[in-house]
Amino acid sequence: MKRAMAVAVAAAWLAVGLYGIETYASHYYTYRGFPPPHDPPGVAKGQLKTVRFFSRALGQERRYLIYLPPRYAQDSALGKRYPAFYVLHGSPGSPELFLNAGNLGVDLDTLVARRRARPMLVVFPNGSDGSYRSDTEWANTPHGRFEDFVLDVVHNVDRRFPTRADRRHRALAGNSEGAYAAVNIALHHLKTFGILESWSGYFSVHAQGPFKHASLLDLYRNSPDLYVPNLHADLRRRPVHAFLYTGDRDRDRQKVADFAHRLGAAGARVTFAVYKGHHSWNLWRRETPLMLRFASDNFGRR
Repeated sequence: MKRAMAVAVAAAWLAVGLYGIETYASHYYTYRGFPPPHDPPGVAKGQLKTVRFFSRALGQERRYLIYLPPRYAQDSALGKRYPAFYVLHGSPGSPELFLNAGNLGVDLDTLVARRRARPMLVVFPNGSDGSYRSDTEWANTPHGRFEDFVLDVVHNVDRRFPTRADRRHRALAGNSEGAYAAVNIALHHLKTFGILESWSGYFSVHAQGPFKHASLLDLYRNSPDLYVPNLHADLRRRPVHAFLYTGDRDRDRQKVADFAHRLGAAGARVTFAVYKGHHSWNLWRRETPLMLRFASDNFGRR
């Protein structure tokens, strides 16, 4: 009898322990060790919506998140139109991480309340390919036309929401793999984006992952580090405001600095910075308010 009770108690403790471990792991996966986002007292909260639509590029229904700023319903009903800030996640990653770990929604609410950034729509495409890593490079490869998918999202947002639908009022940003993609896609589509941001990005690809069977020409076309010197004429016609940053403990920090120099030499208006930290959400979360302000300050600039 005593032995049975001891076994039952041990099983109960084990169940509680396993539940606690699972809960902690789930919480960490969602928030990456940060507290859940919460607006400061007196700051009006924006609204997060999930939008589903059919992507012609991928031939299937896809989704994106869109964060609507405070007073969106009232102001849009009066005819207000908004600039749009598109943010691409890394690998592995998800759109939700920018809000849960990156605190982006709270940062936007706070900046708008303090008149340090203009109200904007923030759009988070979901680039998942169904696997954990979702290693697509957000590029057009045999793995899928993920670069064109980003453009599908832009067109869908312009149809559904009151945007200021021109390049001077669109920014494209991302972290890690999403940072690479933000640069690559923006430079491929200068008619669409006038602002780009790279949060700990890289600027060339190799014959691996989705580019495993790519030709040398495809690798060149998707390596901004190689093709940016040939964009002088394009960047003169369609200037770009760019912010590139990395952490002082990031092993690729010199490569980021070198690319920032090349991009500036080609004619872009480039801000480059190295901040304390490494390739992690601690760095990206801390610098998110600055990235929102950079986009806000440059929306509409010629």
